[in-house]
Amino acid sequence: MHVQEWLETVPAVAVYALVGLVIGLESLGIPLPGEIILVSSALLASQHGAIDPVVLGASATAGAIIGDSIGYAIGRKGGRPLLAWLGKKFPKHFSEGHIATAERSFEKWGMWAVFFGRFVALLRIFAGPLAGVLRMPYWKFLIANVLGGIVWAGGTTAVIYYVGIVAESWLKRFSWLGLVAAVLVGLTSMLVLKRKAKKAQPVTAAE
Repeated sequence: MHVQEWLETVPAVAVYALVGLVIGLESLGIPLPGEIILVSSALLASQHGAIDPVVLGASATAGAIIGDSIGYAIGRKGGRPLLAWLGKKFPKHFSEGHIATAERSFEKWGMWAVFFGRFVALLRIFAGPLAGVLRMPYWKFLIANVLGGIVWAGGTTAVIYYVGIVAESWLKRFSWLGLVAAVLVGLTSMLVLKRKAKKAQPVTAAE
């Protein structure tokens, strides 16, 4: 079943909780489709009034901030052995190459890697635990974490919600335009066929 179709079958409170939970787990280092769930939920909110986009955005933001903070704490306590363990459990996401790429990003950008990491699937999973492993000062991490969570989760919800509303409006207009176009094409075809039939009649009669 498609994610959005499945979300339509559960109550609004469950959608808020699911979005917060999935994004939170993804942020603390578990590879889950947080962005897909968030986008699908925001689109659903644009089509169904039962889901409040403000509450949805707040749930996503809270999950992102809390999940990253837990990931930071786990990374700070677990250190390098934690990354090695994650590499064995999730080799596709925590391979040595991915870890090296993420580390270079942190060395180059510092706390901005946490902020902009929200918008990159790979860094979104790594940001919290890796910031802890690299012992980034918590106050720096917290500022980047909170700002990144608000901009990514809240911003994504707002953009997708309004795009969904506009798209639905245009689709409704398009359906009417499509109906009118179909009628016009049908009438034109009928008139052309009638004209051809009239022209063919004298020829047939002459024969």
